Amino acid sequence: MKPEAVRLGIIGLGNMGRHHVETLLNGEVPDCELTAVCDSNPVKQSVGKGLPFYSQSSDLIHSGKIDAVLIATPHYSHTPIGIEALDSGLHVLMEKPLSVHKADCLRLLATPRKKTQVFAVMLNQRTDPYYQTIRHMVQKGELGRIHRIHWTITDWFRSQAYYDSSAWRATWEGEGGGVLLNQSVHNLDLFQWIFGMPHKVHAVCSLARYHHIEVEDEVSAIFQYYDGTTATFITSTGEAPGVNRLEVIGDMGRLVKEGDRLTFHRNQVSSSDYIRSTPEGYKMPPAEILDISIPDHGEQHVGIIKNFVGAILRGDKLLSPASDGLHAVELINSMILSSVHQSIVELPIQAAVYEKTLQNLIFNSHFQKTVSPYQGGFGNYLQKSST
Repeated sequence: MKPEAVRLGIIGLGNMGRHHVETLLNGEVPDCELTAVCDSNPVKQSVGKGLPFYSQSSDLIHSGKIDAVLIATPHYSHTPIGIEALDSGLHVLMEKPLSVHKADCLRLLATPRKKTQVFAVMLNQRTDPYYQTIRHMVQKGELGRIHRIHWTITDWFRSQAYYDSSAWRATWEGEGGGVLLNQSVHNLDLFQWIFGMPHKVHAVCSLARYHHIEVEDEVSAIFQYYDGTTATFITSTGEAPGVNRLEVIGDMGRLVKEGDRLTFHRNQVSSSDYIRSTPEGYKMPPAEILDISIPDHGEQHVGIIKNFVGAILRGDKLLSPASDGLHAVELINSMILSSVHQSIVELPIQAAVYEKTLQNLIFNSHFQKTVSPYQGGFGNYLQKSST
């Protein structure tokens, strides 16, 4: 018999972990009770506000106090902690990214589990009605054949204080990457969720262009698809003011999402058909401009946790199953691989090749990390709900 409520534990009480604790203690997720927390730093015991506290993840996993666990620890630990939690029979919700590299993702996903065990990843921007609408329009063919995609996401600005706040941040050994793995993993997940995975990737990852770090804080990439579609993807944590503009061009027009506006410039006729025809004129008829009304950006993290709990209690379909978390990680790995070797990379990549490349980056690192604990509040870290 299924429990009336899911007993959830949280491992990792950093920025996102603390945010999830507050969400659950405030009762924002029905049928879910936060029953224990864990962090290697005993000072963070107060975050749980009197809940059972564990300093070792294994102790929480085997405590018997939880049915499910939300893992919000530094990236490299996702795989070993996730494997242990799944092995113990727990339901698992993994903070993004699923893991640092494809090989570790595959190890995690290969962990045997019961059919009733739920395994999801925190890809919270999938709850955003803007992107849900774009995905629906693309999949339903409202834009016709897609010719070009362009996404610029430079509103992920971060100060040096952000990177200095923790020893693991923005190092190959501690985090495994920069803007791609920590911030734009959301956008890359949405990219493949809407348009599918590309066939080839060519990227330039600028290391430490704006900050005293050793990983990428600016990236420009070109994606190629088998059907001839091309895409550009640009992201940065050093530009201000930044922009988040997604532009999709198809036979039937241009769809643009920027800020809180979604606009469809809809063609009266297919551009491909018009090119092949022999009309009296040489210009396309003017497009109809439609502003698509979207009320808000969805429930974000709360929505994913609600969906996770619903999957456990009622068998609801997962919006972000763990297997989907592999795709964005593979895109990130391919972009760094392309930049390091200055080459065009074909997908799918060989997991072992990227793992070796990352190990070489770690081995050859001479970076001296500066750590200065940040004194600001949570909101100073989290400029948007999706970090």
